[in-house]
Amino acid sequence: MKNILCYGDSNTHGANPASDVRLARDVRWTGVLQTLLGDGYYVIEEGLNGRTTVWEDPIEEYRNGKTYLLPCLMTHAPLDLVILMLGTNDMKTRFNKTAFDIAKGAEKLVQMIQASQCRRDNGAPPILLVSPAPVSDFAPQFAPMFAGAIEKQPQLAGYYQQVAEEHGCVFLNPDFMVPYPGEGLHFGPEEHKKLAKRLSVEVQGLLA
Repeated sequence: MKNILCYGDSNTHGANPASDVRLARDVRWTGVLQTLLGDGYYVIEEGLNGRTTVWEDPIEEYRNGKTYLLPCLMTHAPLDLVILMLGTNDMKTRFNKTAFDIAKGAEKLVQMIQASQCRRDNGAPPILLVSPAPVSDFAPQFAPMFAGAIEKQPQLAGYYQQVAEEHGCVFLNPDFMVPYPGEGLHFGPEEHKKLAKRLSVEVQGLLA
């Protein structure tokens, strides 16, 4: 059994852009990925709404991805792969971070994973680093919170790719994703399927 940890935010948690009810396990990209990979893999879902890379949120507490990362890795060890998909919440206006800063936050998490000794041989598991997906015209509840994010998001992929190359990670730019119309931030069911299919190819290439 190959263990895959998916460490992310609300789009990993399965926030539903059309209602307050969380998307079902078999609809979320992690669940679809599990189905696509089959019985030889165990996909571990670790998504939290509002999670950042390394920043403390003064309004929504316990969202710092750095704080929980090592306990999470140790809890689920041994791990054969970590899929790291964070950075969207770092674009919130309250953090006032550049695309470069956000990528450096992701880099810190990459470094922590690579020093964690949570693979079966006490080494570091490979990392599949996913840059933040596109965002679009936000619903009223998100527009003030993410002011400037639509312009900032396209800058992130290049910096994330640099991090991946410098640290020997596999990189995925989810520029093929389309946020839910009228909501602008989260994925609908069809987009979860698209992401899972793309990730399944990457995972099988890494762990075959």
